Amino acid sequence: MTDTPIRIGLCTDLSGPYENVDGNAGAEAIRMAIEEMKGTAAGRPIELVLGDHQNDEQEAASIARRWYADEGVDVVISGVNSDTSLAMTAVATELGKPIFVVGAGTSVQTRERSAPTVIQYAYSTVALATAPAIGLVQQGLKRWFFVTADYPFGRELEEHGTAAIRTVGGTVVGSVKNPHGADDFIPFLEQARDSGAEVLGLANGHAELLKAMAAMEKLGLGDRMKLVGLLTFVDDIHHMGLQKAKGLYLADSWYWTRDDNTRRWSERFYERQQRMPSSLQAADYSAALQFLKAVDAVGGADPQAVVQQLRGATLNDEYVRDGRIRDDGTMLHDIYLLRVKAPDASNGEWDVYEHVATVSGPEAFPQ
Repeated sequence: MTDTPIRIGLCTDLSGPYENVDGNAGAEAIRMAIEEMKGTAAGRPIELVLGDHQNDEQEAASIARRWYADEGVDVVISGVNSDTSLAMTAVATELGKPIFVVGAGTSVQTRERSAPTVIQYAYSTVALATAPAIGLVQQGLKRWFFVTADYPFGRELEEHGTAAIRTVGGTVVGSVKNPHGADDFIPFLEQARDSGAEVLGLANGHAELLKAMAAMEKLGLGDRMKLVGLLTFVDDIHHMGLQKAKGLYLADSWYWTRDDNTRRWSERFYERQQRMPSSLQAADYSAALQFLKAVDAVGGADPQAVVQQLRGATLNDEYVRDGRIRDDGTMLHDIYLLRVKAPDASNGEWDVYEHVATVSGPEAFPQ
């Protein structure tokens, strides 16, 4: 065994508003993948290094450049925040190094900025908006209204959702933009209430989602419209509680109660973190594991050989089933339409989802 390690870098929000959905628990998930490989790949030890981009794109680019150019990092796993991810993928593309985009959803990475070594691994704005549109319109819920965060990520969600709704025979009867960081959502939701829509799509996330949900409760809209959170994680539901979040629809790339294997893996994660994993943390594990398997298969960490191996493989583990990487770098895999359980239907603190529909990779990630 050579002493030169295979080095994996996770650069994400370790100390800010998105740390719970990825953060240090995402790093722990990667350690689980390293342990699964028994600490070696291609006869070399494996090391994990962490970087906190602090939601600053210049800091993210600086970390990625230093890691790739000076510190022997073989692959970067890019965590939450689309701006920081785009900064890191630009460095990876320039240097010809592999990068897995896990926590950032912008579709720019597989469209305008597609590159051979960039893999969009977990989800995208396309999938987050397309899967609920397909699932709900096919149930007969055809009239939609969007409340959209007025910044690129929110606008992408509305754009892709609108396209999908129209493709499957629905219609968007209106939309309104909320300023990024808005506190009072009642004026926006009153417009949704008066639109005659059957479905309200919230094209925002995290703090704004929680504020919008509170306004929904005040206006009693949950009894009049189906609500879809287009960027919602298990942590958001846990924070809100089932009484407030019950009935909310969302799409996600993974959920811990999906099957017996995901339950067992999540229970091991819980023993380490005292919480169940988000889909992003499970995807961190999977991205690291699939990279290390590719390194093992080609006998080293040569970027071109590893990427070629990944792009020709069928990916299977506790996160992904029969995944494959499309020419544009999108990892095609199922996306799940979920609904938040009522409190009396839950079997425990983290048992929050009921499965509504499965949308296949080619459907969920249209080009």
